[in-house]
Amino acid sequence: MLTRNPKTKSSLQILQNSVKWHHMAHKVSSLFDAYSGLLSNESMILAVNSSFVDPLLQFESQLKIIESSFGMLVVMPSLDKVKEMGSNYEYIEDVENLYHNILNIYENILTTLVSKDLYKLQILKISVDAPCLGLLAAELSLLCSHEDPSIVQQASLGMCYLLYIAQCQNDIGTNKPTNGKSHSLQFPSCDVEFLPKEFQQDKSKIAQRVGQTLLPSLLTDFVRSLLMKVSSPDDKIASDAASILIFTLEFHAEKVTMVSKIVDAIYRQLCDNNCMKHVMLQVITLLTCTSPKKVIFQLMDYSVPADDTLIQMWQAAGSEVSVAPHVLKTILLILKGKPGEMEDTLTEGKRFSLDGTNLMPLAASQALCTFLPLGSYKKAVAQFFPQLLTTLIFQVFYSSELKPILKDRTLYAQDALRVLLNCSGLQQVDITLMKENFWDQLSEDLCYYHGVCFIAKTLSEYNFPQFPETLRYLYKLSVEGPRRSEDTVIIVIFLTELLNNFFQDPLPEEFLVLFTNWINDSNPVVSRLILHRIVHMSPIINKINGGIRSMAIQHFGQLVRDMGQYTWMVNDVVLEGLVPLILFLEDDDKRVAEACKYTLKICTSQLKWSTSRFLKDENYSFEMVVLNICNNLIISHRNHITDLTSDTLGFLWSSRTYLKRASVILIGYLAKSGGHLLLSDEIEVMLDVIERLLRDEDPMIKELAEITYDILKKIAHKLTSATLKQNFQKFLKLFYIKKLKPLYNYNSPNGQIDSPTDSKDIKNDKAL
Repeated sequence: MLTRNPKTKSSLQILQNSVKWHHMAHKVSSLFDAYSGLLSNESMILAVNSSFVDPLLQFESQLKIIESSFGMLVVMPSLDKVKEMGSNYEYIEDVENLYHNILNIYENILTTLVSKDLYKLQILKISVDAPCLGLLAAELSLLCSHEDPSIVQQASLGMCYLLYIAQCQNDIGTNKPTNGKSHSLQFPSCDVEFLPKEFQQDKSKIAQRVGQTLLPSLLTDFVRSLLMKVSSPDDKIASDAASILIFTLEFHAEKVTMVSKIVDAIYRQLCDNNCMKHVMLQVITLLTCTSPKKVIFQLMDYSVPADDTLIQMWQAAGSEVSVAPHVLKTILLILKGKPGEMEDTLTEGKRFSLDGTNLMPLAASQALCTFLPLGSYKKAVAQFFPQLLTTLIFQVFYSSELKPILKDRTLYAQDALRVLLNCSGLQQVDITLMKENFWDQLSEDLCYYHGVCFIAKTLSEYNFPQFPETLRYLYKLSVEGPRRSEDTVIIVIFLTELLNNFFQDPLPEEFLVLFTNWINDSNPVVSRLILHRIVHMSPIINKINGGIRSMAIQHFGQLVRDMGQYTWMVNDVVLEGLVPLILFLEDDDKRVAEACKYTLKICTSQLKWSTSRFLKDENYSFEMVVLNICNNLIISHRNHITDLTSDTLGFLWSSRTYLKRASVILIGYLAKSGGHLLLSDEIEVMLDVIERLLRDEDPMIKELAEITYDILKKIAHKLTSATLKQNFQKFLKLFYIKKLKPLYNYNSPNGQIDSPTDSKDIKNDKAL
C-alpha cells in the first residue's frame, strides 16, 4: 500500500523541490509529468471553488478534474522500478520525495472536494448520490475490529464520515425542516476522539448506528455484504461479520428490503456448505419475525419434496412463538391455490401447469408437517384449527386428482392432516381412520365426497371439541364469494354431516337458508349433492318446506342413477337413505310423496329389487311397498336391518302425524324381518318407545302401535339372556329365509297419490 510521507511539506519546500527535480525530468519524466499535472489540477480545483460559476457546474467540472488526476496516478511506474534507474543515495532520496509529494497533492485534491466543497450539495438541496454507502459501511465495520490499532482508528473515523453523509441523505430525502438554518454538513474534526472511539471494537454500537442511519436500500446492501463475508475462509472476518450481521437484524430487521433474495442467498450458501450454518439459520429466524410473508413465500418456492437444508430453514422460521400465527396465515394463503393451477391473466381464467413454480401448495402441505408439531405453534394451531382442517381436506382431494402426474408427491396434504389431528388432541380420530384403512383408500380411487363424509362422521363420533368454531368457519365459507366447484361440494358434505350428527330438531334458520341457496347453485353437481344430503338429515328434514323436500328427493334419485356404475359405493348410499324415502311416501304434500316414489324406483332398481310394480299409481299401497322392501332386505341386505331400524326410531319423535304412522309400520316390518339380529336390550328400547305411542292422541297411531308392540313382545319372548343360545339362534337364522306377509292392513288416509302434471322427470321414466 502506498502511504504518505510522514514529513509535512510547506509551500516553499514544494517550490524548492520543483526546481531541484527539474534536472531529473529526462530520467523520470512520467513522475515529473504527474507532479506538474496534479499541481495544475489542484490550482484549477481551488480556482473553480472560488469562482461565481453555478455550484452544479463547479461540482461537475471538479469531478472531471479528479478523474483526470486519477488517470495520471495509475500510469506512473512503481517506486521500486523508478529507484532502479539511479544508483546514488541522493538520487533515491529525491525520487522518494517526489513520489510521496505526488500522492500528497492527490490527497489534498480529494480532501478539498469532499470536506470543503460538499456544501454545494446542501445549497442545491439534491439527493446525495452515494449508492455504495452500504457496501462501504460493511467493509469499514469489519476494519473497526481489526487487530491493528492504527487501522481500527482510521476505519472508525471513516465510519463517522460515512454516517454523516448517510444522515445528509436522510435529511434531504425526507425534506427535514431546517428552521431557517442552512443544510451545511459539518464533519467531526480528527481531534474529536470520542466519535471514532464509539465504533472501535464495539460491534453492537456499529450495528445500532448503521441501522439507524442508512436508508433501507443501503442497509440491505450492508446486510447482504456481511452475509457474503460469513462465508469467508478467514475465520476472523467470518466471525466478525456474523456478529455484526446478527446485531443489525436484532435491532433493525424491519428496515431490510429484498428479503426473498437474502433468503435465497442463504439457501444456496447452506447447500454449498461453506458458511456458518447456525448464523444463517438465525438470520432466517430474525427475518421471519419482521417479514414472515416474504420469508415463507420464498421458502415455499423451492422444488418438492424439500431437502434437509430447506427443512432446517423451515424449523428456523418456525422457532418463535410470536410469529407462529403470521406463518400459518401465510401458509393458509398459499394453500388456497390448487397444485398445478395458475391464474391466466389473459383469459381471466385458470390453467394447469406442472412446472416447479406452481407446486407451492404441495410444499406448503409438507411444511405444515414441520411447523405443526413445534411447541411454539401449539397455541396458533388451536387458533387456526378450522381453517387448517378444511384447507387440508381441500388439498387432499386436489392432490388425488393429480395423482397420475404427481405420483409420490400426493401424500403431503394427507400427512399434514394426520399431523394436525395428532397435534390437536384428536389422536383417536386418526387411529380410527387408520384402523378403517381410510388413509390407504385415499391414495386409491376413493370418491372424494365419500371420504369427506367419513372424516366428518369420525370427528363427530369422538365429539371433537373444536366443533363450534369449525361450524362457524364452514358457515363463513358458505356465505363468502365464489369458490371452486369441488370446494363447495366438500363444504356441503362436511357441513351437512356435522349438522346431522350434532343437531336435532329444530335446525338453525341460517342453515336452512344456505340449503335453499345451494339447491339453486349454478353447478348441477352442487345442487344435486345438497339435495341428496338433505334426504339423509332425517330429524332436520321436517323443518324444510315441501318444495325443497321434493326437489331434494328427486335430485337424489338422479344422482343415484347417474352414478349407477359405482355400485360398490352407491348401494351403501342408497341403503342409508332408504328410511326417509319410505317414510316420506306418506307426506301430506303430494309433490314430496310422488318424488319419493320416483326416487325409490331408481334406488330399488340399483339394488336389483323388483319393487317398481308396487309403486305404480293404480296399485300403490304404502304397506305393500314396505313389505316388499323388507322382504328384499331379508334376501340381500339383512346386515343393514339393524341400522335401518335405528334410523326409523328417530322419526317416531316427529311432530308430524303421518311420519309417526309410517314409522310405526316400518319398525314392525323391520323387527319382523330382522328380529333375530337384535339383542334383548335393543328390543327393550324399542318396546319402551312404542309403548308411549299406545297413549297417542291419534287413534290410528294407537292401533298401529298395538300391532307393532305385539310383534316386539313376541320377539322379546323368544330371546334369552344366555349369550351362547342367542348367538346360536342368529347363526341358524342366517340360513333360514321366510318371506313376510301383511301385518297391518293399513290404508293411507291420504288416499291414492296422483302424478303431478308439473314434473316430466317423474312421469314415464323410461330408464326404469
